[in-house]
Amino acid sequence: MTFAARHEGTLHRLFLIRVWVKGASGLLETAAGLATYFVTPTLLENVVIFLTAPELSEDPDDWLANHLHGAISAYTTDTQGFLAAYLILHGVTRMFLVGGMLWSKLWAYPLSLFALALFILYQGYRFVHTHSFWLILLTVVDLAVAYLIWDEYQVRRLALGEKRGP
Repeated sequence: MTFAARHEGTLHRLFLIRVWVKGASGLLETAAGLATYFVTPTLLENVVIFLTAPELSEDPDDWLANHLHGAISAYTTDTQGFLAAYLILHGVTRMFLVGGMLWSKLWAYPLSLFALALFILYQGYRFVHTHSFWLILLTVVDLAVAYLIWDEYQVRRLALGEKRGP
């Protein structure tokens, strides 16, 4: 087996692994969005109070418990609606694009690259404001995924062109 064939096989396996992971995370994201829709801010606040009360009674300055209380106070009904809609829309879109790529639909590859480019641009925008190392790491991972999608798209287009003939 040639180096090029091994390289293509390895890239294809990496592509498939990454696509299946994206599909699974899309499913989890959709489920989280549905759960978010039904979990009201009051219920969430009660759960946080229940979970953190023992710790705060021992240590009123507990960093995690106090940050959870601060975060939950900013969680409103408007936030709940936005978050639920965002998670559901993003998860369903991701599963739709993953399904298209797994079934080798050519339209799914450029559409996935476009969606990924939008997220990369947004991450760059957020980095300017937060300077978060995690955004850089996420962007590097997304760029690697974009390369795998592009490579797979080229292979699929070439295979389709060979089947059609001159």
